[in-house]
Amino acid sequence: MPMSAEEIEAMICAAIPDAQVEISDLAGDGDHYAARVVAESFRGMPRVRQHQRVYEALGGRMGGVLHALQLTTATPVQG
Repeated sequence: MPMSAEEIEAMICAAIPDAQVEISDLAGDGDHYAARVVAESFRGMPRVRQHQRVYEALGGRMGGVLHALQLTTATPVQG
């Protein structure tokens, strides 16, 4: 059974409480998503580690329940 965008967002927010998460269903099939995750806790972290944190938040569902996730991570813009 595919994951919903709401499930993905909830899992990321539970693991990265300061995250602002935007999820888009790329194919309309509940299997191919894009996620933009912005978190202050990413500051100073290499992009690879930011992505690892998001994948860890999904608890091993990548490649199984969640087929594809186009991931963009960032830190908030300081003004």
